[in-house]
Amino acid sequence: MTYTAAIGKTCNWLLVRIVEALALSRIHPNVLTFLGLVINGCAAYLLGTGRFWQAGLVIIGAGIFDMVDGRVARRTNQVTRFGGFFDSVIDRYSDLVLLIGLLVYYGNANRSTYVVLTAIVMMASVMISYTRARAENELPQCKVGFMERPERVVLMIIGALFNKMAPVLWVIAVLGTITVVGRMMYTWRELKPIDEQSMAEQREASRQAQQAKLSNAVATSKS
Repeated sequence: MTYTAAIGKTCNWLLVRIVEALALSRIHPNVLTFLGLVINGCAAYLLGTGRFWQAGLVIIGAGIFDMVDGRVARRTNQVTRFGGFFDSVIDRYSDLVLLIGLLVYYGNANRSTYVVLTAIVMMASVMISYTRARAENELPQCKVGFMERPERVVLMIIGALFNKMAPVLWVIAVLGTITVVGRMMYTWRELKPIDEQSMAEQREASRQAQQAKLSNAVATSKS
């Protein structure tokens, strides 16, 4: 067994034990989801005060709640549609609250370039989620692109722990924007034949309506 496989097996064993303990405690999965947001709020405070490596550790702790809430819901037969919706909404808040912490930090340090960069990352984070949600109103799924939420969280942890937040923000901004554009292009390609067929049907319906109108006009004039 490789070291990577051993680490993965150990982490999975630990995660299973945590899920079992939480299931026995009868805590509601939505409470776990909300606790993840609270912990991320603490991490945001640490980021705002420049204590990056401590924030990185706290984000890891919040990630544990993010990983176990769904598993606890399945383990305790409490899977609901609202639970999935609530988890998605809280995830967006968790993403943004961390970036707000960085905005405070860079604003207090008078680093306007990184204030703007953080704002761009915020915009990209929202649009990555929005483009998928909006596309999946029309398509079965739209998961194209690299910069999903897990990747963004991992990058934030790396940036915080190793005090490399500035380059991490550049990576998220660039790859996040590429992900958004990629999802727009994917949706356009998938919907193009459907839209073309729909427009053809609209033109045919309009042509038939005009012909019917003309026929009625001719019939009226003859009478």
